[in-house]
Amino acid sequence: MRTPHLLIAMSVFVAGVFGYAALAPSPEADRAAQTVAEGTTVPPSAGASASAAPTVYDVGHLVNPSRDYFGTAISGAPQDMSRVDAFAKRVGKKPNMITIYESFDDDFAASEVRDIYQYGALPIVRWEPFKQGLGDIAAGRFDEYLTEFATAVRTLNVPIALTVAHEMNGHWYPWGTRKNQPRDFVNAWRHIHQIFERAGATNVIWTWTPNVVNYLPGVALKPYWPGDRYVDWVGVDGYFTQSGVKHFTELFRPTLNEIKRFTAKPVLIVETGSEPGSMRATAVKELLTEVAKSKEIIGFVYFNARGSGDWVLDNDPKALRVFRTHPDRDDFSFAVK
Repeated sequence: MRTPHLLIAMSVFVAGVFGYAALAPSPEADRAAQTVAEGTTVPPSAGASASAAPTVYDVGHLVNPSRDYFGTAISGAPQDMSRVDAFAKRVGKKPNMITIYESFDDDFAASEVRDIYQYGALPIVRWEPFKQGLGDIAAGRFDEYLTEFATAVRTLNVPIALTVAHEMNGHWYPWGTRKNQPRDFVNAWRHIHQIFERAGATNVIWTWTPNVVNYLPGVALKPYWPGDRYVDWVGVDGYFTQSGVKHFTELFRPTLNEIKRFTAKPVLIVETGSEPGSMRATAVKELLTEVAKSKEIIGFVYFNARGSGDWVLDNDPKALRVFRTHPDRDDFSFAVK
């Protein structure tokens, strides 16, 4: 739903010979005052005067965090944050990243993103151009929409990690290898980035996210790289499966080795999960162990939903026990502010 334009009502009162005018306070000002009074978390710009442009949220400390991220993607969340609370209770750890998916023609989900940030987590917005061609995006056909979206991100002024057309090295999405060349993706990415820059939306952590290369022989990643100037994080998507890869090193190391040849940007496992069975507890253990000891990987996001497989671990006592008792679990403890 598009963010409505708010109307500011003015009432003018004339009194005496000389007269005077009084400007009624806006509803936004009343709400802001109430929010601060109640102690609700607000972005750094909340106290800025109306006459001065608020300072853009500085994401620097989040790009290179002192501890690791532990995130989740859950069906029905962040619309219903009680689902995140239930997940946190099961695993014994409050996530500091929460994923939200948006189609390329959706308006920026400001309310949901704000809820995630006020929870103490970094919103990950996965932006998916299902109907819009990468060539058309790069050519400027959707600039009005992009500018509106970027302006909304800047106006909300909380940090987000943004992925655009993720898993572009795969063939299963319309923006993938069947209909596009690497240059189409690079041109679209750079064009979107430039529009966000013009809008002043520097509160974005640009997260370039291919799929793991294990199942994609012959598709090199470097041609898809927009350049260090246009990317803050390297994201990776990869899943542990019964019929495929079952261990962390085998799943992620080939991709990480290839990426190291052209960039040293921090790596975030943006989407992972394990199919059910005895392997799931092992997968969770390896995720926590390997990410905690890695200097290049800054966290992972567990996809706790059903998609291409059943990744939900809510009723898997062995996997949940690993989460609750793992010796490195405290490495994943910090709130996003």
